[in-house]
Amino acid sequence: MTTAVMDPGLLERGGLVLDVDGPRATIRLARPEVLNAQMPATWEALRSIGEALPDEVRVVVVRGEGRAFSAGLDKRFFTAQEIDGTPGIAGIASMPDREADAVIAGFQAGFSWLRHPARVTVAGVQGHAIGAGFQLALACDLRVVADDVQFCMAETSLGIVPDLGGTHPLVHAVGYARAVEICLTGRRVGAEEAVASGLALRAVPVAELDAEVDALVSALLTAPPGAATETLGLLSGVAEGLDSADALAAERAAQLRLLRAMVPAES
Repeated sequence: MTTAVMDPGLLERGGLVLDVDGPRATIRLARPEVLNAQMPATWEALRSIGEALPDEVRVVVVRGEGRAFSAGLDKRFFTAQEIDGTPGIAGIASMPDREADAVIAGFQAGFSWLRHPARVTVAGVQGHAIGAGFQLALACDLRVVADDVQFCMAETSLGIVPDLGGTHPLVHAVGYARAVEICLTGRRVGAEEAVASGLALRAVPVAELDAEVDALVSALLTAPPGAATETLGLLSGVAEGLDSADALAAERAAQLRLLRAMVPAES
């Protein structure tokens, strides 16, 4: 495996490890001693990864080292005015509206690129995926979980809201009513419910999670790159609310692009 061209200091500050192996990139949250708790530097590093990945990368896997995927926000974020030069909750609250909005939008950018149809993203989730950890898993197109997984949207219980892009994919995955219940109660969602409700594709024993993710990645890479990207774009459009007529038009346009790429125009 090779590391994509990125500032290694930024990755280290964000607690991330990045490996690129041909069409596959793997991002690992690498702070197992704090259950891969996230901080603003994590989101900055994630955003930079999205900007730096080579075009040939077709599948991105997000994993957590140790016994948890991510236990959510670093506790310092709730108490410190700033963390390593980035504002914490108190610092953001004291900013003018436009400045605070820009800061939160920057945090969100670390997650939003994972839903871009240029590539498929897969979260392999074990143990706790709480708050920001849950939202990072939700940012991915697909989720495979270990049988010990515990999803929890803890923000509302702490007096804040999920603001890293988690509300939209959660509603799409489980429906409005169940999303309301999950967010407002802050309860844990285990592996069996995650699969049954659509949060996860499948659940496997912890020891088999990496192998299951590897098998899924291999299967996803069997489709030709152009067809895979166009299909992902079509499905993403429907998920975002494209109506049937516009979806049909998008299918026609995508098909023509592929057909014309297959059959060179006569000179």
